[in-house]
Amino acid sequence: MGKKNNNIRLFAPHFLIKEVLSEIEKCLKIGWTGIGFKTLEFEEKFKEYTGLPHAHFTNSATAALHLAVNILKRNYGWKDEDEIITTPITFISTNHAILYEKLKPIFADVDEFLCLDPKSVESRISKKTKAVMFVGMGGNVGRLKEIIKICKKHKLKLILDAAHMTGTRWKKTKKHIGSEAAATIFSFQAVKNLPTADSGMVCFKSHKLDKEARKLSWVGIDKDTYSRFSSKGYGWYYNVDYLGYKYHGNSVIAAIALVSLKYVDKDNEYRRKIAHWYDKAFENHEIIKLVPHNPECISSRHLYQILVPSRDKLIVEMGKLGISLGVHYRDNTEYNLYAKYRTKCPNASAKSKLLVTLPDHLEMNRDDITRITNSIKSFFGK
Repeated sequence: MGKKNNNIRLFAPHFLIKEVLSEIEKCLKIGWTGIGFKTLEFEEKFKEYTGLPHAHFTNSATAALHLAVNILKRNYGWKDEDEIITTPITFISTNHAILYEKLKPIFADVDEFLCLDPKSVESRISKKTKAVMFVGMGGNVGRLKEIIKICKKHKLKLILDAAHMTGTRWKKTKKHIGSEAAATIFSFQAVKNLPTADSGMVCFKSHKLDKEARKLSWVGIDKDTYSRFSSKGYGWYYNVDYLGYKYHGNSVIAAIALVSLKYVDKDNEYRRKIAHWYDKAFENHEIIKLVPHNPECISSRHLYQILVPSRDKLIVEMGKLGISLGVHYRDNTEYNLYAKYRTKCPNASAKSKLLVTLPDHLEMNRDDITRITNSIKSFFGK
């Protein structure tokens, strides 16, 4: 359940338990819980849902991000210390993936959507720049179209961290986000819009890179166990093409994902309704400022964020009332690991200190929104 003792959680995953257990039971009955079977089925269903040409299921979005950077570096001749322009307002996995490959994160500023500011991105481009890592904060497309143009102009690869963007579509075409990027990464971690326990997806534009991802995620082996099991030939013979990783997903988690996928659009519609209730409650408030979403997109609304003074005190006081709030995210350059990469990003630095994430999940109702908004407005005396 989403609430206990009248508390309102920041996140609460919603699962149709009987349907999920029925899907998992199929794995148990045939005795196949690992790679293949349901992982392959989910990949096909996800391609149908998004319209993207390729989709490879991984054990986390962090693994998917690393695969994307690793494979692009390997295939396009990037060298250690080459640069990827990225955002300081994100979960650290985004930027860890850059460091994993001994590349250098170059931080650009964010705009009012909390996404990369195109002008800041263009000002950071150097001879060593190889790619731009764009994060769709909370499901927001921001100024992605301008970023795409910049990447084309300067012949840079676009990596789309779409961890929050399952279900985000362009309003005019209804086309799912992601086809614009060399690699698009989705997250299906427990509290995401398409929840599992933890898993992710890397969607390459290139068929060649998708095939490489499948080998790399299975410790470099050129055939997964399900394919070998299903073949009529010498299934125990395989080759090892790469020094790979253990990043592949499994069928039990994919079974959960298959059920969640069926309801993600309906669930996102309810999230957008929650966002509308918040918007109306905070409309024209003198102190509480909203983070807008680009009206060109139908956003997944993974996060509902506001900007307020006395942020830390607000979170503590709301906690005393049984209302959990969060922060997405601290400026990554405030962490010791990234301090040496700090550049001037005044908007990111300022907004990071004001950002608050409010509860936004399927276990909530209109009364919960009223309780939250009245409590926050009362904190600010209005």
